Amino acid sequence: MRSGPWIFASGQIPLDPATGQLVAGEIEDQTRRVLENLSAVLFAGGASLGDVVRTTVYVTDLSLFPRMNAVYADFFTADPAPARATVEVSALPLGAQVEIDAIAVVPD
Repeated sequence: MRSGPWIFASGQIPLDPATGQLVAGEIEDQTRRVLENLSAVLFAGGASLGDVVRTTVYVTDLSLFPRMNAVYADFFTADPAPARATVEVSALPLGAQVEIDAIAVVPD
């Protein structure tokens, strides 16, 4: 959703856009797909991952944080990185291991 210069991107889970099916595999595979999906949502609104100022990451197992974070760092390379909260949850839609939402500022 866009409001003025802001994009509020709903949480993305690792769905393959071609099939609509959950991406199977390790947390790294799922995180990569989530961030690719988030990037596409932002692009549709006129922004990119570089315009993100805040994310919330939901994981079903906080012990997987370092592995998720390694992939996350490949996508968010700006310094400073967006503000972020990471929360362990008991379950995510369709059995996903990770979900990420974001707030971005659309560039002028």
